Amino acid sequence: MAAVNKVLVIGGGFSGMATAIKMRRHGIDVDLVEIDPEWCELGAGITINGASMRALENLGLYQQVVEQGCVTDGVSMHLAHGPLIMELPTPSPVGSSVGGSGGIFRPTLARIMSTATLESGVNVRLGCTYTEMIQSEEDVTVRFTDGTTQSYDLVVGADGVHSKIRKEFFPEVPDPEYIGQGVWRAIMPRPAEINRVHMWVDHHLKLGVNPVSSTHMYMFITENRPTKEHIDRETWPDVFAEMMTHFPNPIVEALIPHAFAEDANIDYRPLANLLVKTPWNKGRLVMIGDTVAATTPHLASGAGIGIESGIVLADELAANEDVQVALDKFHDRRWERCRMVVENSARLCEIEIHGGDKVEHSTLMRESLMALREPI
Repeated sequence: MAAVNKVLVIGGGFSGMATAIKMRRHGIDVDLVEIDPEWCELGAGITINGASMRALENLGLYQQVVEQGCVTDGVSMHLAHGPLIMELPTPSPVGSSVGGSGGIFRPTLARIMSTATLESGVNVRLGCTYTEMIQSEEDVTVRFTDGTTQSYDLVVGADGVHSKIRKEFFPEVPDPEYIGQGVWRAIMPRPAEINRVHMWVDHHLKLGVNPVSSTHMYMFITENRPTKEHIDRETWPDVFAEMMTHFPNPIVEALIPHAFAEDANIDYRPLANLLVKTPWNKGRLVMIGDTVAATTPHLASGAGIGIESGIVLADELAANEDVQVALDKFHDRRWERCRMVVENSARLCEIEIHGGDKVEHSTLMRESLMALREPI
Protein backbone atom coordinates (compact mmCIF):
# COMPACT_ATOMS: atom_id res chain seq x y z
CA MET A 1 0.00 0.00 0.00
CA ALA A 2 1.39 3.39 -1.05
CA ALA A 3 2.14 6.04 1.55
CA VAL A 4 -0.12 8.52 -0.24
CA ASN A 5 -3.31 8.49 -2.29
CA LYS A 6 -3.63 12.10 -3.42
CA VAL A 7 -0.75 14.50 -4.11
CA LEU A 8 -0.45 18.13 -5.18
CA VAL A 9 2.50 19.14 -7.38
CA ILE A 10 3.17 22.89 -7.47
CA GLY A 11 5.09 23.77 -10.63
CA GLY A 12 4.86 22.38 -14.15
CA GLY A 13 8.55 22.34 -15.08
CA PHE A 14 10.54 19.23 -15.89
CA SER A 15 10.83 17.95 -12.29
CA GLY A 16 7.17 18.65 -11.49
CA MET A 17 5.98 16.90 -14.64
CA ALA A 18 8.25 13.90 -14.02
CA THR A 19 6.89 13.56 -10.48
CA ALA A 20 3.31 13.74 -11.71
CA ILE A 21 3.77 11.23 -14.56
CA LYS A 22 5.53 8.68 -12.37
CA MET A 23 3.02 9.02 -9.52
CA ARG A 24 0.17 8.36 -11.93
CA ARG A 25 2.00 5.19 -13.08
CA HIS A 26 1.79 4.07 -9.47
CA GLY A 27 -1.94 4.81 -9.32
CA ILE A 28 -1.63 7.94 -7.17
CA ASP A 29 -4.10 10.76 -7.84
CA VAL A 30 -2.24 13.94 -8.78
CA ASP A 31 -3.23 17.58 -9.15
CA LEU A 32 -0.64 19.85 -10.77
CA VAL A 33 -0.89 23.63 -10.64
CA GLU A 34 1.23 25.85 -12.87
CA ILE A 35 1.14 29.62 -12.53
CA ASP A 36 1.95 30.23 -16.23
CA PRO A 37 -1.38 30.07 -18.11
CA GLU A 38 0.50 29.20 -21.31
CA TRP A 39 2.56 26.43 -19.64
CA CYS A 40 5.35 27.63 -21.92
CA GLU A 41 8.97 26.45 -21.68
CA LEU A 42 11.16 29.07 -23.34
CA GLY A 43 14.77 28.73 -24.42
CA ALA A 44 16.92 27.33 -27.19
CA GLY A 45 18.25 23.81 -26.86
CA ILE A 46 19.00 21.45 -24.04
CA THR A 47 21.76 18.86 -23.75
CA ILE A 48 20.52 15.47 -22.56
CA ASN A 49 23.23 13.22 -21.17
CA GLY A 50 22.88 9.46 -20.83
CA ALA A 51 21.61 9.60 -17.26
CA SER A 52 18.88 12.03 -18.26
CA MET A 53 17.89 9.83 -21.20
CA ARG A 54 17.70 6.83 -18.86
CA ALA A 55 15.30 8.86 -16.69
CA LEU A 56 13.19 9.78 -19.72
CA GLU A 57 13.19 6.10 -20.71
CA ASN A 58 11.85 5.31 -17.22
CA LEU A 59 8.96 7.67 -17.98
CA GLY A 60 8.34 6.03 -21.36
CA LEU A 61 9.49 9.10 -23.31
CA TYR A 62 12.90 8.13 -24.68
CA GLN A 63 11.71 7.10 -28.15
CA GLN A 64 10.05 10.47 -28.63
CA VAL A 65 13.35 12.15 -27.75
CA VAL A 66 15.09 9.97 -30.36
CA GLU A 67 12.49 10.90 -32.98
CA GLN A 68 12.21 14.62 -32.21
CA GLY A 69 15.73 15.35 -30.98
CA CYS A 70 19.18 14.01 -31.78
CA VAL A 71 21.04 11.21 -29.97
CA THR A 72 24.82 11.33 -30.38
CA ASP A 73 27.94 9.75 -28.89
CA GLY A 74 30.94 11.33 -27.19
CA VAL A 75 32.13 14.87 -26.42
CA SER A 76 35.13 16.49 -28.11
CA MET A 77 37.04 19.11 -26.09
CA HIS A 78 39.22 21.56 -28.08
CA LEU A 79 41.45 24.54 -27.51
CA ALA A 80 39.96 27.78 -28.81
CA HIS A 81 41.76 27.66 -32.16
CA GLY A 82 40.84 24.04 -32.77
CA PRO A 83 43.34 21.44 -31.50
CA LEU A 84 41.77 18.52 -29.65
CA ILE A 85 42.38 18.35 -25.87
CA MET A 86 40.43 15.21 -25.07
CA GLU A 87 37.66 12.93 -26.27
CA LEU A 88 35.15 12.24 -23.50
CA PRO A 89 33.31 8.93 -23.95
CA THR A 90 29.57 8.91 -23.28
CA PRO A 91 28.65 5.25 -22.89
CA SER A 92 25.12 4.18 -22.09
CA PRO A 93 24.26 4.52 -18.39
CA VAL A 94 24.20 1.45 -16.18
CA GLY A 95 21.07 -0.62 -16.62
CA SER A 96 20.03 0.91 -19.92
CA SER A 97 20.90 0.86 -23.62
CA VAL A 98 19.86 4.47 -24.31
CA GLY A 99 22.28 6.81 -26.04
CA GLY A 100 25.05 8.36 -23.99
CA SER A 101 24.47 11.96 -25.08
CA GLY A 102 22.14 14.04 -27.17
CA GLY A 103 20.20 17.25 -27.54
CA ILE A 104 16.72 18.56 -28.26
CA PHE A 105 14.96 21.90 -28.55
CA ARG A 106 13.94 22.83 -25.00
CA PRO A 107 10.33 23.68 -26.00
CA THR A 108 10.11 20.32 -27.80
CA LEU A 109 11.06 18.39 -24.67
CA ALA A 110 8.59 20.49 -22.67
CA ARG A 111 5.80 19.57 -25.14
CA ILE A 112 6.69 15.87 -24.99
CA MET A 113 6.48 15.91 -21.20
CA SER A 114 3.38 18.11 -20.91
CA THR A 115 1.51 15.86 -23.34
CA ALA A 116 2.55 12.81 -21.30
CA THR A 117 1.44 14.54 -18.11
CA LEU A 118 -2.05 15.15 -19.47
CA GLU A 119 -2.32 11.69 -21.03
CA SER A 120 -1.37 10.06 -17.72
CA GLY A 121 -4.49 11.50 -16.11
CA VAL A 122 -2.94 14.29 -14.04
CA ASN A 123 -5.45 17.05 -13.25
CA VAL A 124 -3.57 20.11 -14.57
CA ARG A 125 -4.72 23.61 -13.61
CA LEU A 126 -2.99 26.47 -15.42
CA GLY A 127 -2.74 30.07 -14.30
CA CYS A 128 -3.15 28.82 -10.75
CA THR A 129 -1.02 28.43 -7.64
CA TYR A 130 -1.46 28.23 -3.88
CA THR A 131 -2.19 31.06 -1.48
CA GLU A 132 -2.02 29.14 1.80
CA MET A 133 -1.03 25.72 3.12
CA ILE A 134 -2.12 24.37 6.50
CA GLN A 135 -0.57 21.10 7.68
CA SER A 136 -1.86 18.51 10.10
CA GLU A 137 -0.37 15.12 10.90
CA GLU A 138 -2.68 13.48 8.35
CA ASP A 139 -2.81 15.93 5.44
CA VAL A 140 -2.19 19.39 3.97
CA THR A 141 -5.09 21.74 3.26
CA VAL A 142 -4.32 24.04 0.35
CA ARG A 143 -6.10 27.21 -0.71
CA PHE A 144 -5.65 28.26 -4.33
CA THR A 145 -5.65 31.54 -6.22
CA ASP A 146 -8.88 30.53 -7.97
CA GLY A 147 -10.66 30.47 -4.59
CA THR A 148 -10.88 26.70 -4.21
CA THR A 149 -9.62 24.58 -1.29
CA GLN A 150 -8.45 20.95 -1.34
CA SER A 151 -6.71 18.51 1.02
CA TYR A 152 -3.77 16.31 0.03
CA ASP A 153 -1.66 13.56 1.59
CA LEU A 154 1.50 15.30 0.30
CA VAL A 155 2.48 18.54 -1.44
CA VAL A 156 5.49 18.56 -3.78
CA GLY A 157 7.12 21.95 -4.26
CA ALA A 158 8.63 22.09 -7.74
CA ASP A 159 8.31 25.81 -8.36
CA GLY A 160 11.88 26.41 -9.44
CA VAL A 161 15.00 28.24 -8.40
CA HIS A 162 13.12 31.35 -7.28
CA SER A 163 10.66 29.23 -5.29
CA LYS A 164 7.88 30.95 -3.36
CA ILE A 165 7.51 27.74 -1.34
CA ARG A 166 11.15 27.70 -0.27
CA LYS A 167 11.05 31.34 0.80
CA GLU A 168 7.89 30.79 2.83
CA PHE A 169 8.55 27.44 4.47
CA PHE A 170 12.37 27.33 4.48
CA PRO A 171 13.21 30.99 5.20
CA GLU A 172 16.60 30.01 6.62
CA VAL A 173 17.80 29.01 3.13
CA PRO A 174 19.67 31.86 1.38
CA ASP A 175 18.73 32.95 -2.13
CA PRO A 176 20.58 31.43 -5.09
CA GLU A 177 24.02 32.97 -5.48
CA TYR A 178 25.35 34.53 -8.70
CA ILE A 179 28.45 32.57 -9.63
CA GLY A 180 30.32 35.06 -11.85
CA GLN A 181 29.40 33.65 -15.25
CA GLY A 182 26.61 34.09 -17.75
CA VAL A 183 25.50 31.65 -20.43
CA TRP A 184 24.43 32.60 -23.94
CA ARG A 185 22.46 30.21 -26.13
CA ALA A 186 21.42 30.36 -29.78
CA ILE A 187 19.95 28.12 -32.47
CA MET A 188 22.25 27.59 -35.45
CA PRO A 189 22.16 25.58 -38.68
CA ARG A 190 24.07 22.34 -38.22
CA PRO A 191 27.21 21.85 -40.36
CA ALA A 192 27.70 18.32 -41.66
CA GLU A 193 30.78 17.75 -39.50
CA ILE A 194 28.90 18.47 -36.27
CA ASN A 195 27.56 15.02 -35.39
CA ARG A 196 28.26 15.13 -31.65
CA VAL A 197 28.91 17.65 -28.86
CA HIS A 198 32.00 19.81 -29.43
CA MET A 199 33.42 22.37 -27.00
CA TRP A 200 36.19 24.93 -27.49
CA VAL A 201 37.85 26.40 -24.41
CA ASP A 202 39.43 29.88 -24.36
CA HIS A 203 40.96 31.61 -21.32
CA HIS A 204 37.67 33.07 -20.06
CA LEU A 205 35.13 31.83 -22.59
CA LYS A 206 33.83 28.39 -23.54
CA LEU A 207 31.84 27.73 -26.70
CA GLY A 208 29.95 24.52 -27.35
CA VAL A 209 27.65 23.12 -30.00
CA ASN A 210 25.18 20.26 -29.74
CA PRO A 211 22.96 18.79 -32.50
CA VAL A 212 19.25 19.02 -31.66
CA SER A 213 17.79 17.84 -34.98
CA SER A 214 18.89 16.66 -38.41
CA THR A 215 19.24 20.28 -39.58
CA HIS A 216 19.96 22.36 -36.48
CA MET A 217 22.11 22.54 -33.37
CA TYR A 218 22.27 24.90 -30.47
CA MET A 219 25.34 26.87 -29.54
CA PHE A 220 26.20 27.99 -26.03
CA ILE A 221 28.87 30.34 -24.76
CA THR A 222 29.78 30.72 -21.11
CA GLU A 223 31.27 34.12 -20.34
CA ASN A 224 32.91 35.62 -17.28
CA ARG A 225 30.96 38.56 -15.82
CA PRO A 226 32.20 39.52 -12.34
CA THR A 227 28.95 41.30 -11.49
CA LYS A 228 25.38 40.45 -12.38
CA GLU A 229 24.28 43.15 -14.80
CA HIS A 230 21.54 43.97 -17.27
CA ILE A 231 22.45 43.56 -20.94
CA ASP A 232 20.22 45.33 -23.43
CA ARG A 233 18.43 42.67 -25.48
CA GLU A 234 18.90 44.65 -28.70
CA THR A 235 22.67 44.23 -28.36
CA TRP A 236 22.58 40.46 -27.86
CA PRO A 237 23.39 39.49 -31.49
CA ASP A 238 26.39 41.84 -31.55
CA VAL A 239 27.68 40.58 -28.20
CA PHE A 240 27.20 36.95 -29.21
CA ALA A 241 28.93 37.41 -32.58
CA GLU A 242 31.87 39.22 -30.97
CA MET A 243 32.40 36.37 -28.51
CA MET A 244 32.40 33.88 -31.40
CA THR A 245 35.41 35.71 -32.88
CA HIS A 246 37.51 34.50 -29.91
CA PHE A 247 37.41 30.99 -31.41
CA PRO A 248 39.50 31.24 -34.62
CA ASN A 249 38.64 27.96 -36.26
CA PRO A 250 36.70 27.45 -39.50
CA ILE A 251 33.62 25.76 -38.02
CA VAL A 252 32.87 28.60 -35.61
CA GLU A 253 33.94 31.42 -37.95
CA ALA A 254 31.57 30.23 -40.68
CA LEU A 255 28.63 30.47 -38.26
CA ILE A 256 29.18 34.06 -37.09
CA PRO A 257 26.70 35.60 -39.60
CA HIS A 258 23.95 33.35 -38.21
CA ALA A 259 24.10 35.16 -34.86
CA PHE A 260 22.18 37.99 -36.57
CA ALA A 261 19.42 35.76 -37.96
CA GLU A 262 15.98 36.24 -36.42
CA ASP A 263 15.57 32.51 -35.83
CA ALA A 264 18.79 32.35 -33.78
CA ASN A 265 16.58 33.04 -30.73
CA ILE A 266 19.56 34.22 -28.68
CA ASP A 267 19.04 33.90 -24.95
CA TYR A 268 21.20 35.18 -22.08
CA ARG A 269 21.03 34.12 -18.45
CA PRO A 270 23.28 34.97 -15.50
CA LEU A 271 24.28 31.78 -13.72
CA ALA A 272 23.51 30.98 -10.11
CA ASN A 273 23.46 27.82 -8.05
CA LEU A 274 21.78 26.53 -4.93
CA LEU A 275 22.18 23.44 -2.79
CA VAL A 276 19.80 23.05 0.15
CA LYS A 277 20.88 20.55 2.80
CA THR A 278 18.52 17.67 3.43
CA PRO A 279 15.89 17.08 4.65
CA TRP A 280 14.00 18.79 1.85
CA ASN A 281 10.68 18.29 3.60
CA LYS A 282 8.85 19.83 6.50
CA GLY A 283 6.10 17.41 7.41
CA ARG A 284 4.02 16.59 4.34
CA LEU A 285 5.60 19.28 2.16
CA VAL A 286 8.67 18.25 0.17
CA MET A 287 10.73 20.22 -2.36
CA ILE A 288 12.51 18.81 -5.43
CA GLY A 289 14.39 19.92 -8.54
CA ASP A 290 15.76 23.45 -8.91
CA THR A 291 13.90 24.38 -5.74
CA VAL A 292 16.61 22.61 -3.73
CA ALA A 293 19.41 21.71 -6.17
CA ALA A 294 19.83 24.35 -8.86
CA THR A 295 23.01 23.90 -10.85
CA THR A 296 24.94 25.77 -13.50
CA PRO A 297 24.87 23.99 -16.90
CA HIS A 298 28.47 22.75 -16.91
CA LEU A 299 27.45 19.07 -16.62
CA ALA A 300 24.21 19.45 -18.60
CA SER A 301 22.38 17.83 -15.70
CA GLY A 302 20.06 20.41 -14.13
CA ALA A 303 16.89 19.14 -15.77
CA GLY A 304 18.13 15.56 -15.55
CA ILE A 305 18.62 15.43 -11.79
CA GLY A 306 15.22 17.09 -11.33
CA ILE A 307 13.53 14.46 -13.50
CA GLU A 308 15.38 11.71 -11.62
CA SER A 309 14.25 13.15 -8.29
CA GLY A 310 10.63 13.07 -9.42
CA ILE A 311 10.97 9.41 -10.37
CA VAL A 312 12.68 8.41 -7.11
CA LEU A 313 10.17 10.33 -4.99
CA ALA A 314 7.24 8.61 -6.69
CA ASP A 315 8.87 5.18 -6.43
CA GLU A 316 9.61 5.53 -2.71
CA LEU A 317 6.10 6.78 -1.92
CA ALA A 318 4.66 3.80 -3.80
CA ALA A 319 7.00 1.29 -2.11
CA ASN A 320 6.52 2.42 1.51
CA GLU A 321 3.42 2.73 3.68
CA ASP A 322 4.79 5.53 5.88
CA VAL A 323 5.28 9.00 4.35
CA GLN A 324 8.32 9.93 6.44
CA VAL A 325 10.02 6.59 5.78
CA ALA A 326 9.49 7.16 2.05
CA LEU A 327 10.87 10.70 2.26
CA ASP A 328 13.90 9.56 4.27
CA LYS A 329 14.71 6.96 1.60
CA PHE A 330 14.19 9.59 -1.11
CA HIS A 331 16.73 11.87 0.60
CA ASP A 332 19.19 9.00 1.02
CA ARG A 333 19.07 8.27 -2.70
CA ARG A 334 19.20 11.85 -3.94
CA TRP A 335 21.50 13.91 -1.73
CA GLU A 336 24.95 12.72 -2.85
CA ARG A 337 24.05 12.72 -6.55
CA CYS A 338 22.58 16.22 -6.47
CA ARG A 339 25.49 17.50 -4.35
CA MET A 340 28.00 16.10 -6.83
CA VAL A 341 26.33 17.77 -9.80
CA VAL A 342 25.97 21.19 -8.14
CA GLU A 343 29.45 21.27 -6.60
CA ASN A 344 31.35 19.78 -9.57
CA SER A 345 29.55 22.17 -11.92
CA ALA A 346 30.61 25.04 -9.68
CA ARG A 347 34.22 23.84 -9.79
CA LEU A 348 34.15 23.65 -13.59
CA CYS A 349 32.82 27.21 -13.59
CA GLU A 350 35.63 28.32 -11.25
CA ILE A 351 38.28 26.76 -13.51
CA GLU A 352 36.83 28.60 -16.50
CA ILE A 353 36.62 31.95 -14.72
CA HIS A 354 40.24 31.82 -13.57
CA GLY A 355 41.65 30.35 -16.79
CA GLY A 356 42.65 27.21 -14.90
CA ASP A 357 44.04 23.88 -15.99
CA LYS A 358 42.23 22.64 -19.12
CA VAL A 359 43.20 19.04 -18.34
CA GLU A 360 41.72 19.31 -14.82
CA HIS A 361 38.55 20.70 -16.42
CA SER A 362 38.27 17.82 -18.90
CA THR A 363 39.16 15.21 -16.26
CA LEU A 364 36.52 16.50 -13.85
CA MET A 365 33.95 16.41 -16.65
CA ARG A 366 34.90 12.81 -17.44
CA GLU A 367 34.75 11.72 -13.77
CA SER A 368 31.39 13.45 -13.26
CA LEU A 369 29.83 11.94 -16.39
CA MET A 370 31.01 8.48 -15.32
CA ALA A 371 29.47 8.99 -11.87
CA LEU A 372 26.19 10.02 -13.48
CA ARG A 373 26.12 6.69 -15.33
CA GLU A 374 25.61 4.89 -12.03
CA PRO A 375 22.08 3.80 -10.99
CA ILE A 376 19.83 6.28 -9.25
